[in-house]
Amino acid sequence: MEYRFTNSDLRKLIVPLVIEQFLQFSVGMISSIMVASVGEAAVSAVSLVDSVFILFISMFSALATGGAVVAGQFIGMRKPEDGCRAAWQMILFVGMLSVLIMVLCYVFNGFILDVVFGDITEEVRRNSKLFLMIVNASIPFIALYNGGAALFRVMGNSKISMKMSLLMNGINIAGIAVLIYGLNFGIEGAGIPILAARIIAAIMILKKLTDKELLIHFQKPYTMKFNKVLLKRILNIGIPNGLENSMFQLGKILVLSLVSSFGTASIAANAIGNSVAMVAVMPGMAMNLATVTVISQCIGASDFDQVRYYTKKLMKITYVMLIACSGIILLLLPLILDVYGLSAEATLLARKILIYHGVCAMFIWAPSFTMPYVLRSSNDVAPTMVISILSMWLFRVVFSYILGRTFGMGLFGVWVAMTIDWLFRAVCFTVRYKREKWVGKSSS
Repeated sequence: MEYRFTNSDLRKLIVPLVIEQFLQFSVGMISSIMVASVGEAAVSAVSLVDSVFILFISMFSALATGGAVVAGQFIGMRKPEDGCRAAWQMILFVGMLSVLIMVLCYVFNGFILDVVFGDITEEVRRNSKLFLMIVNASIPFIALYNGGAALFRVMGNSKISMKMSLLMNGINIAGIAVLIYGLNFGIEGAGIPILAARIIAAIMILKKLTDKELLIHFQKPYTMKFNKVLLKRILNIGIPNGLENSMFQLGKILVLSLVSSFGTASIAANAIGNSVAMVAVMPGMAMNLATVTVISQCIGASDFDQVRYYTKKLMKITYVMLIACSGIILLLLPLILDVYGLSAEATLLARKILIYHGVCAMFIWAPSFTMPYVLRSSNDVAPTMVISILSMWLFRVVFSYILGRTFGMGLFGVWVAMTIDWLFRAVCFTVRYKREKWVGKSSS
């Protein structure tokens, strides 16, 4: 068998993705440390607003994944021109939708602050409103950036998105340092650099995609009309994936409202816990992106033996990296928490949830989150969506209230509910893959 991706090809794809994800999440952790110097109310505000914006960003990322999967399948079919047209259709749709979402967020900012965030202190609300007003303007730019980055990754060129991430995060960190430490800005010192970084990154990556030498690029003339056939194919993957991600994030927002009722210390501990936990699973996030590139091209070529081969190989790599990264985080945890300088109560809560998360992430995260990328790239989208949404709402949301409030476990109960969700998803996705119903959908 002649394999589509050699070990060298996989290294060239995966290493930049790991670096990119590490930059993204470690910068998020560093940013939260910087913002912590403004106060726990500022940390809580950033966490609350980010929870809403992650909802939108995940939706756009899902649509970008839909476009990338279709483009990747065309690459596997050796039809790059169709891939180019699919890429432009995805960018056009994401761009228009993101502008609409931005406008709606400005119109309904009061609803977000008073209803979605629930019972928060006036100081946290004031910080949240200012941060939301600034960062909301970045929605179209981060949506377009994610779309462009997804296209480069599916071509196997993950170095471009890595370099863009380095630039974007560099601007973010430098800006926060100057505005908060140098000019004594408050919460706006965290928002302005995010906006500037996303604008610059979006413009640069879209400009690069006009290069005719690229396998997938934007072809002139840049029509503003939708191609119904291509758009339908993209949305058949993107909409279920987007609905899944949106419902997932919406569930997290509802859970966050529960966390908010536990007090500022729990909100701050949850915010820090999320930042550190994301770094712990960062290699897995990189492998998810690599999976789209590898599996979509194999599916496009109708080579199901290679789908099986690379699924097994990529899952093994994911497990090894998750165990290594989570292990390092657990060893360095006392030092990490000391850097944040939170209250004793918040620090204790953060330590407890992060130890539990680290152990679970080593063994349950990969089948729960990487395996569904194999299924989506194989056009097995709707069942994956149903499993994810059902698991999220039944286990993570409902059990968060049962364990956190009814059984009095507080914040820790919320994190236990999260891992129950992981376990259910892991079992369902593994069984789904083993039954190989995706083969029929991929060949149809």
